[in-house]
Amino acid sequence: MPKREGKKNNIVVLGKTTSFTGILKFETTLKIQGSFRGTIEAVGDLIVDKDAVVDADHIAVSSLTVYGNVSGTVQAHNKVDMMSGAKVHGDVSAAKLRIADGVLFEGKCKMTNVDKDVEIFHRPVEEIKAELQRLNGRV
Repeated sequence: MPKREGKKNNIVVLGKTTSFTGILKFETTLKIQGSFRGTIEAVGDLIVDKDAVVDADHIAVSSLTVYGNVSGTVQAHNKVDMMSGAKVHGDVSAAKLRIADGVLFEGKCKMTNVDKDVEIFHRPVEEIKAELQRLNGRV
């Protein structure tokens, strides 16, 4: 079987003994295993490892995966995953949000990139049946 050619997923790691204060900007994936305080503005993905502590006034990333502790406002262009054992304190805006069992989350959620014209919970049953019949080739 031929090997797939493609981009390697480069991950930069701030190790367990690293403590950083300031502004972080990055384009690939950053994994924080230690502690960070400040602002994160990135086009890449952020992973907050187990036992890591991130205290940010603002986090803007493509995607965020949290195993550890995050405090601050989060804006993720794509998704936020809060894994079991994570603690997140702050408001979250994302296109997709997944919260596993065993997560402590205190804040508000705002879903972005949602088509405002979709009303699946208020759509009449007759309309749904008619569309399903059309899709199945029945009129």
